[in-house]
Amino acid sequence: MYPSNWRPFVLIAGETCLLVGAVAAGSYVRLGSDTWWQLQNENGLWKALLIVAVVQLSLYYADLYDLRGVGSIRDLTTRLIEALGATSLILAGIYFLSPDWIVGRGVFLISVVFMVSLVVAWRMAFAWLTQRVAPRERLLLVGTNAAAVDLARELFERRQELGVEIVGFVDPDPTRVGAPVLNPGVVGAIDDIPLLVSRLNVDRVVVSLVDARGKLPMDRLLDIRLDSGVTFDHLASVYEEYTGKIAVENLRPSWLIFSEGFRKTRLLMTAKRILDVIFSAAGLLIGAPVMLLVSLAVRCTSSGPILYHQRRVGRHGREFTAHKFRTMREDAETATGPVWSSANDTRVTPVGGFLRRTRLDEMPQLWNVLVGEMSFVGPRPERPEFVQKLTEQIPYYGQRHVLKPGLTGWAQIRYTYGASVEDAIEKLQYDLYYIKNLSIALDVVIVLETIKTVITRKGAR
Repeated sequence: MYPSNWRPFVLIAGETCLLVGAVAAGSYVRLGSDTWWQLQNENGLWKALLIVAVVQLSLYYADLYDLRGVGSIRDLTTRLIEALGATSLILAGIYFLSPDWIVGRGVFLISVVFMVSLVVAWRMAFAWLTQRVAPRERLLLVGTNAAAVDLARELFERRQELGVEIVGFVDPDPTRVGAPVLNPGVVGAIDDIPLLVSRLNVDRVVVSLVDARGKLPMDRLLDIRLDSGVTFDHLASVYEEYTGKIAVENLRPSWLIFSEGFRKTRLLMTAKRILDVIFSAAGLLIGAPVMLLVSLAVRCTSSGPILYHQRRVGRHGREFTAHKFRTMREDAETATGPVWSSANDTRVTPVGGFLRRTRLDEMPQLWNVLVGEMSFVGPRPERPEFVQKLTEQIPYYGQRHVLKPGLTGWAQIRYTYGASVEDAIEKLQYDLYYIKNLSIALDVVIVLETIKTVITRKGAR
């Protein structure tokens, strides 16, 4: 197993300490020596940790823990102040319900001044530090096909977040040495790999078997592996590790068969089903008033039925009827037949657009989850007409049906809404990653990210 990326952990841990310090400073400014009495006798530490937890939750929902998302100090400060504004509203609600959790009148407002100063300073110091610390791994890519270039491009864009550096490409054709690919270009041919590993301080050699199968000097590479400990890996494995998806282009069945993962134990599937039943039943019960209001809105704003019933493909290719609140005109597909929805689709009603952006149109599918046709988390179900075409056009598309489809999924939180074959390929890569790495912990991450997506309305269709 490769060493984990320390950057996000250092960022969050450092920020947690600074936020606790900011609350302590705010308490001392407001309460003076009474601060220490509160810590000892009034659960002051727990009250401070509550504030810090709500602040960091707000920072998470403001995308301030996405190392790619902050472009400038001005952007950071603006989003930080917005997050602290959301924090104040959440804490006001908590304090209204439980006044005993109040640290002291005015403490939070004073703490905000310290928080803004400390967090901005910490982020600047963290950015300076990550730019000067050596990369965690130096990669040499063997192959220049599209999959290798896609991996290199994604790693280059996320180099600060991941701490990875690509030292160059190896091409089977010696005449291409020196040719540009991204940054850098082709630094050698297959026979040059042993020399390049030593000269460029390579930590891992990533091999695209499409380009290099049968051409690698195995004896010399084995000597390097045993002598220096340099790691050799398939492109598909590294692509999965760093991007959270499995590249289907040039993917071979042998990799899927022999790689780790794809374990669906009886205990895991039972636990997943129990959670599905509990949360779908709770969702239907708690969400009943909201669904009643949505039903009235749909009925009063457009003609046609309130609910839209559509055949979808479920586990093992079995079809079922998915239920949604109707978001399009009643005659939306009369002239065209089944077609993908698109951005600014004129068939969508004004209320339907709102329901889609907030995902409220999916609420009736809680019934599908309750009766076992769907799961809370899994690949999104597609229509039979599309599945037939996509299975013919996209390798491994049928493998996404080994699990129950979900209300939300890994593809939904990592990729925007798609309406083309190219989008279907991209989403399939995320679905395969989810199937391979299925766990309750991953489901929890997906649900939390889905809530964030709904609140921020990212990826809304």
